[in-house]
Amino acid sequence: MTIDRKQIAGVLLAGGQARRLGGGDKCLRDLGGRSLLAHIVDRVGPQVGQLVLNANGDPARFASFGLPVIEDVVGGFAGPLAGILTGLEWAQAQGLDWIVSVPTDAPFLPGDLVATLIGALGDEGAEIACAMSAGRTHPVVGLWPVHLAGDLRDALVGEDIRKIDVWTARHRLAVAGFGVDPVDPFFNANRAEDFETAAALYAQLSG
Repeated sequence: MTIDRKQIAGVLLAGGQARRLGGGDKCLRDLGGRSLLAHIVDRVGPQVGQLVLNANGDPARFASFGLPVIEDVVGGFAGPLAGILTGLEWAQAQGLDWIVSVPTDAPFLPGDLVATLIGALGDEGAEIACAMSAGRTHPVVGLWPVHLAGDLRDALVGEDIRKIDVWTARHRLAVAGFGVDPVDPFFNANRAEDFETAAALYAQLSG
């Protein structure tokens, strides 16, 4: 399957409340002298046509990244599905066909993320592709066609669906597997101790 990467928007999901870290913007925390968000921009940016940041509150705190910042189109911190819907509707307004969604607390995302998701999509004749590593699926890391925006809005707003898996079960879903050597590319930092682990992994990979 061939998809022009210029038709893909990378949607960086930063709309959560980071409760396990006491609140604030998890993606602005430091890793190896740079923010998590800076690492993710570097990894995802070359793989897509455009990047957009999904975050709530004052967008000025992200001004240094020079990215469009879009807040959830559904209120009440409705979770990652709200961020995906926000990205889909934004991409639709830009005339784009696809989005790839990633969390902004996963600093080791793979450089072949988009290509591998596209490959899985074509191999399985699916509509949506998500990532897997170490036998665990990562539904928030996915490739989504913009034409499903209306269907997702109906599910999220009309049916109050909040779990990604519940919605994707209604569609043809492909799963793309990724290796975990030397690091699980979807390692995410949710707690203070995770940042210590991430720092050690980053030092190891950079050394």
